[in-house]
Amino acid sequence: MEFHIDAVCGQARATTIKTSHSTIKTPVFMPVGTAASVKALDTIDLITLLDTHIILANTYHLYLRPGDAVVKEFGGLHGFTGYQRSFLTDSGGFQAFSLSDISKADENGIEFQSHIDGSRHYFTPQKVLDIQYNLGSDIMMILDDLVALPATKERLELSVRRTTRWAQESITYHRQMQERGIGVDQNIFAIIQGGIDPEFRRISATELTALDFDGFAIGGLSVGEESLAMYDTVEFTTQFMPTNKPRYLMGVGTPEDLVECIERGVDMFDCVMPTRNARNGTIFTSFGRLNIKAARYKRDHAPIDENCNCYTCRNYSRGYLNHLFRAKELTYYRLASIHNLHYYLTLMRQARQAILNQDYATFKKEFYARRES
Repeated sequence: MEFHIDAVCGQARATTIKTSHSTIKTPVFMPVGTAASVKALDTIDLITLLDTHIILANTYHLYLRPGDAVVKEFGGLHGFTGYQRSFLTDSGGFQAFSLSDISKADENGIEFQSHIDGSRHYFTPQKVLDIQYNLGSDIMMILDDLVALPATKERLELSVRRTTRWAQESITYHRQMQERGIGVDQNIFAIIQGGIDPEFRRISATELTALDFDGFAIGGLSVGEESLAMYDTVEFTTQFMPTNKPRYLMGVGTPEDLVECIERGVDMFDCVMPTRNARNGTIFTSFGRLNIKAARYKRDHAPIDENCNCYTCRNYSRGYLNHLFRAKELTYYRLASIHNLHYYLTLMRQARQAILNQDYATFKKEFYARRES
């Protein structure tokens, strides 16, 4: 991985990340392709209509179905999907958290029960990397111990201790595998934990950044805490993260979250929100959220957003999207998802340009002013 800082405006950063498959300009939002597919879209949509340069796929789900060995037979994620730009794969730690009723963490890893067939499996730091070697992703996330908030100090301390130990095991194993010619073009990121407790965040960040990772993520947020607490935690944590490596905030979030956390020094984001909200009828626009299923849009000839030049807004009306949603037509999911992702990706490009122009404060002020109007 090559990493370069192109500009800094306050704490906000515009950077360039170069993997073996693509060049990524940050700030960047990564669409979520859980099962090696961004829901309702195909590779042509992602490249031609949206010009994405990196997407996220899910280690846990691909391990269970179709199986990482199957994906490897097709040439990894790039050969399997036909998407020849970068993939980031998460570690399965979040799935253990979100499926906590069928999973259990111990000192050596996470045991879980498949949500598909009930079979039992065990993820260790090494196994998670072996799966991701088969997937062939450009950026691999290591196994971490994620906890819901609020949490006791005892549970946060345990999470930080486990995450550090698993990180040490992961980096040692990865460098050994690279010496054997495995994963030589794959990069590895550690995940900082600690809830919203400043001391535990400091400990986790300090311990992890002392290790030879290619980048660092902030995990364990947007899991029940208030937005301001999340922003404060991000701002506190980034000061302990290296300036010469990528910074990734996992699973976040709303357009407001992205604008606020870019200002606090984050480079990379992912979230299911744009596609999930699209499928449920919530559309993101420059003036805020729009509920396309509302009756008032039935005869509305305007595009979703007059200020948007996405494929959907150039070709279709609010009235047509309203009809597709109400008729449960599958075309709706594609058109709405294209628009929402285009909005997110455009927001990131505008933020980057503002940083390059040394005027992020004006960009942020105008972002909120459009919503208030």
